[in-house]
Amino acid sequence: MQPRTLSETDICEKFISPAIAQAGWSLQNQVLREYTLRAGRVVVRGKSSARDVVSILRADYVLFHKANLPLAVIEAKDKRHSVGAGIAQAIQYADLLDVPFSFSSNGEGFVFRDATLSDGVLERNLSLDEFPSPADLWAKYCAWKGWTPDVQQVVASDYAPSKTPRYYQLAAINRTVEAVAQGRHRALLVMATGTGKTYTAFQIIWRLWKSGAKKRILFLADRNILIDQTMVNDFRPFKGAMAKLSPHAKGVERVDAQGQVAVDDVELAVNKTTKQVDKSYEIYLSLYQAVTGSDEADNIYKQFSPDFFDLVIVDECHRGSAAEDSAWRDILTYFGSAKQIGLTATPKETEDVSNIDYFGEPLYTYSLKQGIEDGYLAPYKVIRIDLDKDTFGWRPTEGMRDKHRNLIEDRIYTGADMNRKLVLERRDEVVAARITEYLRANDRYAKTIVFCEDIDHAARMRQALSNANADICATQPKYVVQITGDNAEGKRELDNFIDPEKAYPVIATTSKLMSTGVDAQTCKLIVLDQTIKSMTLFKQIIGRGTRLREDLGKTWFTILDFKRATELFADKDFDGEPVQVYEPQPGDPVQPPEPPAAPLHPADDPSALAPTDPLGPLVTGPGGDEPKKYIVGGQVTVAVARERVQYLNAQGKLVTESLRDYTRINLLKKYDSLDRFLQTWQQADRKAALLQELEGQGVLLEALADEVGKDLDPFDLLLHVAYDQPPLTRRERAQRVKKRNAFTQYGPVARKVLDALLDKYADEGIATIESNEVFKLQPFTDLGSPVELVRSFGGRPQYLSALQALEQALYATHPAH
Repeated sequence: MQPRTLSETDICEKFISPAIAQAGWSLQNQVLREYTLRAGRVVVRGKSSARDVVSILRADYVLFHKANLPLAVIEAKDKRHSVGAGIAQAIQYADLLDVPFSFSSNGEGFVFRDATLSDGVLERNLSLDEFPSPADLWAKYCAWKGWTPDVQQVVASDYAPSKTPRYYQLAAINRTVEAVAQGRHRALLVMATGTGKTYTAFQIIWRLWKSGAKKRILFLADRNILIDQTMVNDFRPFKGAMAKLSPHAKGVERVDAQGQVAVDDVELAVNKTTKQVDKSYEIYLSLYQAVTGSDEADNIYKQFSPDFFDLVIVDECHRGSAAEDSAWRDILTYFGSAKQIGLTATPKETEDVSNIDYFGEPLYTYSLKQGIEDGYLAPYKVIRIDLDKDTFGWRPTEGMRDKHRNLIEDRIYTGADMNRKLVLERRDEVVAARITEYLRANDRYAKTIVFCEDIDHAARMRQALSNANADICATQPKYVVQITGDNAEGKRELDNFIDPEKAYPVIATTSKLMSTGVDAQTCKLIVLDQTIKSMTLFKQIIGRGTRLREDLGKTWFTILDFKRATELFADKDFDGEPVQVYEPQPGDPVQPPEPPAAPLHPADDPSALAPTDPLGPLVTGPGGDEPKKYIVGGQVTVAVARERVQYLNAQGKLVTESLRDYTRINLLKKYDSLDRFLQTWQQADRKAALLQELEGQGVLLEALADEVGKDLDPFDLLLHVAYDQPPLTRRERAQRVKKRNAFTQYGPVARKVLDALLDKYADEGIATIESNEVFKLQPFTDLGSPVELVRSFGGRPQYLSALQALEQALYATHPAH
């Protein structure tokens, strides 16, 4: 029996590591310690954020067959725990890593859980010298999977030597390689925007290509920027074997290992003059628009024989590939003998059309919700702004005409009509003013995307935002830009907008062009002024803000919603499993009907998509003179009718009720009376620690303070909101203590320290005076060194006792209680 004083670290070093090494595991090449699975959810508190350390998950040991091919998890415990105390954790971690073997140990032996049931027993106890060898576990694993030697060779192929995959990327890559090696013809991966779909695709291609399982590969996307950036970033190791299947190309900027901007020429597989394809490459990347067209001569892909490619991967396959006669499907059908993999964040196209029909049920799903919970995606808060004319409607006066002298149809116009049938110019001004107000209060240079109804609306919003930010735009005209399909100058600014190193543009107004495929890593504000009825489009738009860049201060983002689009958050399918909805009526076929033809995308050009108007051509009435939109000038005013801020709580759910009500309910669940709260507060050795605990449980103090609008101590804020007590300001509390002259028993230096602590509390709050660094701040540095100041109380214990007495005086029972 080992001593009970041994720590978990001691147990690992003295017993577990030697036991697995003795079993034949290489501690250098096959064993990873403290393997991070979840980085810890980012919790937003008002204008700040922090990692929730409680939600960080690290496996004590992960055992690998070879790099990035995990087999087992070991959870270690100290001697105060039983040998099997860690098995539940080990099972949880093994489930995340997609492996069947779990172990728990306290140094006396192991509890081994074998989900393969290789010998009919799920769990058994092992001594330290009975730990299974790498060959034993690999054999059990392969037998469980039913892999032939040929399949084993492919699935055990090496990963490309690049960044280490996250646990969900490992699972997605390994499952896909396995499925292809076993002969699966079509596969679908569902991964939220910002979780590394392109990197995942690269590793899948690399392993299948390097192992020789697949020799000629076609990677399809629908945006030039997706292809070009993929070629010079994630797919860069393929250089020499890879080319772009397009007659158009330009230099693509990238940042090299030394942090310098380099320009890569994208290698072309199509002769610009003859349009003939060079078939000597092994990996081709292409926009589907570049290789298809209405003229048979434009169908470049048909220069290849139908069996030329043995693997086709479709990136962002939600954009049209579901429809039977879309351009995507023409290519997929032509190369029908190839294995085909679809990548998407949103597999559901419409109520009746889904990529699941074509690719089958997803091999792996990693959702937006899971990404936020794991700490790999940025959380958000929602500010929903209802404008009066949108909410309550507007009706023209009799005989009223618009700016162009068109007679306005007499009816009630609502939010659904705004910028589609009716343009209220004052509405643009109000929206621009509210966006600007938010940026001024937070960060004038926070990258912002404003989603508008159409190109015309995006142009008006650019002007309205430029006027609202005239102080900057007068000297920096690219502070606000329009980035739409018809705006060549704006499209050229797209690369600058998404480049974290470029200050301008700051605000981009758009309609459809930036809704997908735009890697705006530092985007902190998404503005919705577009009617959104598609969950697919909604998720894609929100995905523009979900990337985390903690190194650049991007840890969360805000959705400013003028169109009630975030009501989709209440939809059970917002982030549930990907589904197709089809409800047959009596007499209808059991299978969903074939979808209508999806509109073809415009032909490829050297920079991006060609201009499109998402609202279609000009709409005219029977006489041909009814305008597409009525334009109403400044005579019709628009105002904010109501505004609500919504937050993610500690469980990752959106708080939709009043923040005051939410806090009251949350606090009363924990402290059902004022007396219990006061007792807990007074007994807490460190008030800051108690506040941190409350915030971890969903009490959003900073946000609540913003809503209440008063500079209150968190203690008073909670008393006021949850228990209806009249609050005192920090300065009032500090003055009450000073008037009592409660510290006469201390010497002159100690009294000065306590007075300074009261002043510091009044200015900065309880967390500052409880900090171990407080004596390094002014005015304490003028009173003496930290050692001298502590000595003035007789020593550190006496100082801590005095600080506790000061806090007791500060938070003496409220007079109203």
